Order: sequence, then C-alpha cells, then structure tokens
Amino acid sequence: MDINTLKAISPIDGRYRKITDDISKYFSEFSYIKYRVLVEVEWLKVLLQNKNIVKDDIKLNAIEGIYKNFNIDDATRVKEIENKTNHDVKAIEYFVREKLEQYNLEKYSYLVHFGCTSEDINNVAYALMLNDCMQNLIIPSFEELSNNVKKYAVEYKDIPMLAHTHGQPATPTTVGKELAVFVYRWNSIVAKIKNIKLKGKFSGAVGNYSAHLVAYSSINWIEVTKKFIESFNIEYNPLTTQIENHDSLCEVLSYIKLFNNITLDFNSDMWMYISMRYFKQKTIATETGSSVMPHKVNPINHENSMANIHMANSIIDNFTNNLQISRMQRDLSDSSNLRNIGVVLAHTLVSVKQSIIALNKMEVNKEVLEKELNDNPEVLAEAIQTILRKNMYDNAYELLKEFTRGKNVKIEDIKEFVKGLNIDVKDKEILLELTPSKYVGISAKLVEFIEKN
Repeated sequence: MDINTLKAISPIDGRYRKITDDISKYFSEFSYIKYRVLVEVEWLKVLLQNKNIVKDDIKLNAIEGIYKNFNIDDATRVKEIENKTNHDVKAIEYFVREKLEQYNLEKYSYLVHFGCTSEDINNVAYALMLNDCMQNLIIPSFEELSNNVKKYAVEYKDIPMLAHTHGQPATPTTVGKELAVFVYRWNSIVAKIKNIKLKGKFSGAVGNYSAHLVAYSSINWIEVTKKFIESFNIEYNPLTTQIENHDSLCEVLSYIKLFNNITLDFNSDMWMYISMRYFKQKTIATETGSSVMPHKVNPINHENSMANIHMANSIIDNFTNNLQISRMQRDLSDSSNLRNIGVVLAHTLVSVKQSIIALNKMEVNKEVLEKELNDNPEVLAEAIQTILRKNMYDNAYELLKEFTRGKNVKIEDIKEFVKGLNIDVKDKEILLELTPSKYVGISAKLVEFIEKN
C-alpha cells in the first residue's frame, strides 16, 4: 500500500483501493477530462466533414490522437488552463485548440466547441463514462456474484432446510432453492439494466439550436446532432432545457439500488443462517475473528457488504431526489452531484466483492440442518391438514391448530395422530412416511429456472 493510499480520506480510495482502482478508469478527474476531450474532438470531426461548413478535404484520423494518446501531462495542461479560466470545459476547449496547432489545423480552431454549451459536452461524457463502467466493470461484477451463488444453489438444491416465516419454524425448503431465489432476482435486474439506454442532448444553450441555426441555417441540425449522439450508442433526446434531464441516468441508478437491495437481503439472510449455524465459516489460520475472543469467526464480509450498500444507496437517493430537478432552463445543482457517480459505483463494487468473498468462506452445516428439521416435526401440520381437506374434513385446519399450535410436538405424536385419522389408506401411508426433510415439495426442481439461464 503506497503512502497516498494510506493518506486517502475515503476508504474507497484507501482501504478498498485494490477493489475500486479500476473505477478510476471511468470516474476520476483525469477520466472526466479525457472523455470530454473525446466528445469535443468527435464533434469537431463532424463539423470538419460537413461541406456546408468546411470545403477542404481533411485527414480526420490524425486528430483522434488528441484523445487516444491523452495522458497525465495533457490532463495537467488542462488543469493549468483551468486555473486561469476558472472554467473546466473552457479549459478543455483551449487545450484542443492548442493541440490542433500540432496537426497544422489551427485555422479550424474556431470550430472547436462550436454551437455548444458546456452541458452538451458534459452530459455526453457522463453517458459514455457510465456506459463504459457499467459494461466493463459493474455488470460483470453483478454477474460474477449471481453466478457464484448459482453454483452453490445447484450444488445444494437437494439439501433440506427448515424454513422460517416471521422468524418461526415453517414449511421446509432446500438450501439451493433459497439461494436460487436471489439469483433469479439479480438476473432480472441485470436484464433490465442492460436494456436501458442513456440519453444525450447536443442542442446548445437552452436546447433550441439557436446559435447553430443563426450561423448555418441550411443545415439540418437535428439530423446532424442525432447522428452524432447515436454514434456513441446513446439515445438522442430532442426536448431539453440547457441540460439533459437526467431521467435515464436516474433510471440506471435506481436499478443499481434495486440490485443492491437484493444483495442486502442476501447478506442479511446469510448473516442469520450463520448465527443459527446453518452455515459454517471456513477458518483461515492467519486470520483473527476477534481481538479478545479467539474462538470467533465473524461474518465480517457480509457486514462490510451491507455497510457499503447503505452508503451507495444513500447517495443514489440523493441523486434521484435532486438530479431530475433543475430550476427553469438551468442551475448548477446537478454538477457537483454528478461528480459522485463514481463513489456510488465504488461502494456498490465493494459490496459485491465482499459478498463473493463471504460466500466462498461458507459451507453448509448438514448436521445442524438435519437436527433442526427433526426437532420441529410440527411443520408437517400443513401437509396433514391439506390431506384432511382432500378427504373432505370440514375442520381440518382447526384440528391441526389445536394439536400443534404452541406445543412441543414430537414425530411420534404426529404418527399417532395420523393413525387415528379416518382418511384414504394411501393418503395415510403418505403421511406416515413423511418427515420434515422429505416435505420440501419441488424445491430442487425450481432451481432449474436458474440452471437454464
């Protein structure tokens, strides 16, 4: 760990740097500058290719090097210019103008940032940053978690486990089926995230193409900017104020929150299963569970994941409560908020990675699961009263309620009760053979819903 990591204020840049380092490729001051340089240069290329504006034939591939070869020295130069302009986007414009001189294209400097307001550059840059980060880092991490849990769901699909509703013993299930529930939920959210298309605008000061039209009235600016926006795999937004309204961005963040909440639910359940000893945690010789109690193996990764989810979701709430609101045609309340998108993704990534670490430390405690099932035969009451209904007992539920509710019922008591029932012989045989570990319905088969995907 280097000294800068040790001095970091935030744990996502310090303690968890190994996990979050890749996010800086998309969300850092350097990355934000680089993505905005990309947008400026690509827009310049569009203008240089338009014969209504420039008659010359220009080799455009060369100027792509302005962003393709963008490095820390370039970013430093942009910040130097910003120190004078006190405006970050204007600094980028001046930087691109300087670079054009290296390509002997300085006579076209007047086209850099042509017709643009700062938000035209920024909103497209943010959409690109978020798209790239989601596709290359966040979605793969979501799928990694889901696939890891899926592996255990398939492996444990036949292992019976006492279920709990309202914290009380309930109809048995299997370990694998309960894990499969989370996989199915996660996969549903990821599918929705993949289908969301971020929107972008490039229509000038208040979204009306006023400057564009007064300069070149013969150009179909809607067609030009729509094609430009869509070249980045972003959906063109035709109706905006000065800013893109952030609705699609908030939609993505909302689905991230939904994914996080499922992960929170997963960690909460795993934490409780560990406390009930349904799962054991693998011990690592060099690790310490408690500073004073040597016997302990604490579920710290689950707890860490939950804490990071709360951090991520609280910031998402701030985004969704504020980003969609901008006074009249523009205020800057969104600008500082948007710079924290990387923070949300970092906390989310830490939570996912911690969940995966926690999962891989766990193993099923079959002995405890079996004992719990055997100690709670009263959960068969549901099966018995259902068979009684089948045999046309009017008071089936009431009979079983009187027999089992709040009582310490043993399996022998269940069998004696069944023997005294006036029901079909085959139904009686089924009930006499039934045990809590066998009363799991089609739990194992339900896991097939995630095995096929």
